[in-house]
Amino acid sequence: MERLIYHIDVNNAFLSWEALQRLQDDPTSIDIRTIPSAICGDPQKRHGIILAKSLLAKQYHISTAETIQSALKKCPQLQLFPSRYHVYQQYSNNFHKLLTQYTDCIEPFSIDEAFLDMTSSYHLFGDKISTAQLIQTTIYNTFGFTVNIGISTNKVLAKMASDFEKPFKIHTLFPDEIAEKLWPLPIERLLFAGKSTCQKLKLLGIHTIGDLANTEPSYLIPHLGKNGMQLYQYANGIDNTPVCPERPDAKGYSNSITIDHDVTKQAEAKQILLSLCETIGFRLRKDEKSATCLSVQIKDCFFKTKSKQCTLPEATNHSQKLYELTCTLFDALWDHHTPIRLLSVHATKLSDTSYEQLSLFNTAHAHNNSNLDHALDEIRNKFGSDSIMRASFLNTNYDPIVKRHANKDKKK
Repeated sequence: MERLIYHIDVNNAFLSWEALQRLQDDPTSIDIRTIPSAICGDPQKRHGIILAKSLLAKQYHISTAETIQSALKKCPQLQLFPSRYHVYQQYSNNFHKLLTQYTDCIEPFSIDEAFLDMTSSYHLFGDKISTAQLIQTTIYNTFGFTVNIGISTNKVLAKMASDFEKPFKIHTLFPDEIAEKLWPLPIERLLFAGKSTCQKLKLLGIHTIGDLANTEPSYLIPHLGKNGMQLYQYANGIDNTPVCPERPDAKGYSNSITIDHDVTKQAEAKQILLSLCETIGFRLRKDEKSATCLSVQIKDCFFKTKSKQCTLPEATNHSQKLYELTCTLFDALWDHHTPIRLLSVHATKLSDTSYEQLSLFNTAHAHNNSNLDHALDEIRNKFGSDSIMRASFLNTNYDPIVKRHANKDKKK
């Protein structure tokens, strides 16, 4: 049976939810969706970044992630409202809960997006389009905000479809529509085609999604690696990944920090990663475990989440090695521009031994790292986690062993 996948995306989520909450708190207040307005972080803590803007503000060419100062130069009458993430999270929870009326196979994609596998249930409500219209109308009548819905046979095409014309639209992008609707689009519109990747593709003479779809993978892979094959498949509408209601957790150790300000500097981000790796390394050694898989996750100020993982050549529980590998993953993952709200590190694929294969050239270095780790562990076990720290943690707001501004470290 051919799958039927919906991608549902809230239109201008933060500003819409802020507007609705303000009207609920004070019915006589103005609907900020009807004026030039923007949601921003606190200028002192969040560097004055625009997080969302109204359609009227968009007419002044105000863009997401630009500074408040820049936005006000374009539109002096712009009304600014501080972000309230607890409000947006509640609207998000209600939004995702409502979707369970239509299928039990739902995958939240972000705070304001979700994939629905409607293959077995859409016929209970109508045809493919009328069912989407029902969902769209129910959301609006229940909550007061609008959504776009993309419809296709897989997640990639459904997501691409929902990004067509906005707001309050329903679009299809079935396999027989790819050549007409998808291929003429610029390469930047392809899902997961980042800025640096698009620059490489343009140097290869690939400017549209259709150009990419009609390029031999053997030509792409030397320039883009395995990512080239994935993008080639996406350009041709190929995606077999399932809609996953719950992502199975790998057995392992994880730790994350939600920061009380947006991190925009690499040095600060890596300070946080060091704290996370120190914590995970400490827990691994305490339980006499080592890990062979490491992953890093970033959540930005727009609640978008990205992650990257790698398999280690040998199992390790050395904090320094975990940190070095984590930094490599982080550098490949972050665009060095978008403000970060959360960082997370996961160590999985565990072994019960702390044995580590050593080459002739790294034996002394690894031995020194091991001695340092165990010395720090002994002192912290005896005198507490604050009793000793690396000099790099002095005069910072971060603990060498995570215990605040963090989710509790857990062994899954």
